[in-house]
Amino acid sequence: MSENNNLSVSAAQACVLGFAETDGSEEIPLERALGRVLAEDVRANRDQPPYDVSAMDGFAVRSADLATGGVLLTVIEDIKAGDLPKKTVASGQCARIMTGAPVPPGADAVIRVEDTRMLTDDSVEITVPVKAGNDIRVRGENMRHGDVVLHAGTEITPGVIGLLATVKRARVNVHRRPRVAILSSGDELEALEAPFDADKIPESNSHALMAQLQALGIEPVRLGIARDDPAELAGFLRQGLDYDVLLVSGGSSVGVHDHVRPTLEALGVAMHFWRVEMKPGHPLAFGTRGGTLVFGLPGNPVSSMVCFEQFVLPALRRRMGHPALFRRTVTATLAHLLKHRPGRMEFIRVTLATEANGRLRATSTGAQSSGDLCSMARADGLLVVPAESGNLAAGDLVQVQLLDGSLYQRTAGFVEEAA
Repeated sequence: MSENNNLSVSAAQACVLGFAETDGSEEIPLERALGRVLAEDVRANRDQPPYDVSAMDGFAVRSADLATGGVLLTVIEDIKAGDLPKKTVASGQCARIMTGAPVPPGADAVIRVEDTRMLTDDSVEITVPVKAGNDIRVRGENMRHGDVVLHAGTEITPGVIGLLATVKRARVNVHRRPRVAILSSGDELEALEAPFDADKIPESNSHALMAQLQALGIEPVRLGIARDDPAELAGFLRQGLDYDVLLVSGGSSVGVHDHVRPTLEALGVAMHFWRVEMKPGHPLAFGTRGGTLVFGLPGNPVSSMVCFEQFVLPALRRRMGHPALFRRTVTATLAHLLKHRPGRMEFIRVTLATEANGRLRATSTGAQSSGDLCSMARADGLLVVPAESGNLAAGDLVQVQLLDGSLYQRTAGFVEEAA
């Protein structure tokens, strides 16, 4: 590609996802499976329920005996959940039954206890008529033996955990989570554990990126800070290239001391792009070596986090087997004027509030400097200003990408004009 390979956000996302493949599978205990993605279909190992069961506490009856209310029946046995019936219900008879207990032979309906009146220990008056099948959950109503109850690609939620336990899956086959390394670059950076130096910049990017990864269920490895020395940088990068995904923060621009891209290329990384028409995050680089994805993220902390949201997050979710790759977007009303010059897609940090009419209102968090982490810390979402847009006025409807780790969708949720 040429030195001016400025890709649109959508084109850059498509490029990255073209290299993001699932990372194989592994078998893990059910208690560790929450949030993972099934790598195989799961089938029922029995009918559920295994027989006709009562949906209520009440009495198992013959509907033919109850064409009208006010009928007296003889109670022939009590059946609790876990019991098996011992008797057959004949005409004029019934069985006291608990929720989940099997319906005895001869009975074809259940009448709830509220519609009855006990006369003696073995005699009950049924006060309402009932039809066959009333309050009975039939055998196999939930699932049939051999049926696929969960498909590969299903995200494991608490409800899915319950279903897996129902079909006796103590261990489940899930897509593997990628191994991710984070490297920061720059002589100007001061590590968190280093002594205070007023002439240095606190290194925050690796910590923010680590948190973004942990929100996806990934525990990354922080490699440290590489100084602006090609040999030292190459040593760090060699370590990082042993991982499935390498995130390098800083040093990916075109300045004389920005060594990341040429060093990566010298190590055999094929660079696919190194600029994206977006703000913040223009100097974003992406390359691959074998199955390893390499992201050269901007050094400014907000730019780094925004680029993670747009490119790294979808790639990681695809590698983990998720069908929904992108943050959820919502429509909101803009609270004030936003100035924008056509050219680059812009991501504005905003807070969201609900108006009286139920619509969301988006308000800028303030200064939008790519180095201002305060604005990111306060943000509920990223307001997406299309590249071709001019100024936006108060009251305009806008799209906001939610910064919520539990809500995802299959498409990016914003559209760019065709070139």
